[in-house]
Amino acid sequence: MTVMVTGGAGYIGSHMVLALRDRGETVVVLDDLSTGFRWSVPEGVAFVQADMGDAEAVGRAMDAHGVQALAHFAARIVVPESVTDPLGYYLNNTAKSRTLIETAIRHGVGQMIFSSTAAVYGDVSGEPVSEDVAPAPVSPYGRSKLMTEWMLADAAFAHPLRYVALRYFNVAGADPQGRSGQSTPAATHLIKVAAQAALGQRARLEVFGTDYPTRDGSCLRDYIHVSDLADAHLVALDHLRGGGGNLTLNCGYGRGYSVLEVIDVMKRISGVDFPVVLSPRRPGDPPAIVARADRIRAELGWTPKRDNLDGIVTAALEWERRLAAGDSRPKAAMPSR
Repeated sequence: MTVMVTGGAGYIGSHMVLALRDRGETVVVLDDLSTGFRWSVPEGVAFVQADMGDAEAVGRAMDAHGVQALAHFAARIVVPESVTDPLGYYLNNTAKSRTLIETAIRHGVGQMIFSSTAAVYGDVSGEPVSEDVAPAPVSPYGRSKLMTEWMLADAAFAHPLRYVALRYFNVAGADPQGRSGQSTPAATHLIKVAAQAALGQRARLEVFGTDYPTRDGSCLRDYIHVSDLADAHLVALDHLRGGGGNLTLNCGYGRGYSVLEVIDVMKRISGVDFPVVLSPRRPGDPPAIVARADRIRAELGWTPKRDNLDGIVTAALEWERRLAAGDSRPKAAMPSR
């Protein structure tokens, strides 16, 4: 059974590819390389360079590789950018996902795992947020993802398609074996940016907002290790293969750390007291988002193995060091097909 991974040359998608390969799955990566890296696709994994909105190219790849399941990671993900370029986000994350869903149905792909986001919940500060909370996204990014969830639910009702939508909280860290990590130089993930600041690649780290109603005034987030997230996709795939029904589930640990707390951990682990600048809030940033994550454990039997902020920060920092040393390509890539 071949699994197609859209965005498989990117950060989270590449970890899914590794997880699938580690257990002997046949994988084909579809990526337009707008933000992904060709070298991140491991040797032996088929690669197709194409836009997910190109129905003809995607359909050909599905037929050629006998794709039966789809793990959909391809998306634009920067919240502030979505505020300034909403139509770009609705095109890429929503309109092209609609085309991808239709292409999958037309080519007999009956199982789909969708990379959604906690941003669909909006401003839900306070208690950990469960899947029963009504979505109320405050950014075009969150809305673009929620609309795709709606399309999946409607398509699954009308067609022989089953899906699991996983609502990620804040993904961080890197592969424990050093095979992949967050490689985009201009990425906006806090832990990535803090690692760059610790290594002197950024002159300073900017904190956006210190007047939020949180314990230290900075935003509070639930950070999940990227390899635990990949494992969640594996058990979601097993659920669908076993005939399981459609699910929408949170992916997080159920505890939050503030921006300032994460910075303190990075400074302690790196041994570098890098400069920090306090700036006003950014549009689209809720004060706190922490998962209630018991449902994914009950429904899929998912058991996280890396729920430790020190470990997440250490892995991210080590990956950043490897990037700086030019040692980020552990395996050669296969020729494009």
